[in-house]
Amino acid sequence: MTVAFVGHSFLQGKNQIKELVKNEIRRIISSTGSATFYFGGCGDFDYLCARACKELKGELDGIEVRYVSPYLSLTEQRKINEIQEMGLSDASIYPPIEEIPERLAIIKRNEWMISRSDLVIAWVDHSFGGAYKTLSFAKAKKKRIINLALLK
Repeated sequence: MTVAFVGHSFLQGKNQIKELVKNEIRRIISSTGSATFYFGGCGDFDYLCARACKELKGELDGIEVRYVSPYLSLTEQRKINEIQEMGLSDASIYPPIEEIPERLAIIKRNEWMISRSDLVIAWVDHSFGGAYKTLSFAKAKKKRIINLALLK
């Protein structure tokens, strides 16, 4: 199973949200045995999810985490290195979006993650911004979605 994380850049109540994410990851691993998780590294929810996966790796087998990069820049390479050093990702991926203008790279990266995922775990509690647009794309693609913000 492949899971994409989609959520807002700024969150309140991060510890509570992380526990909700960890519970969903536990359910996924208990039902499927293994999963690959994609995160985009663009804010609180992405890093919260990557940390949740890292913490659960000591408890569960079958968790693989991949950082999906929107750019090929030197700055982005440094970010990838930092993510690896923190142990937040097992691998990084650069999707085939090099022909896309830089201003659209994050959107296209998010669409790539959604298109290749079986499930989306989200924290989207308002109807504007990039996370909302990405979740709308997932709905249009008829992806299975767990929006944790609706469970609070």
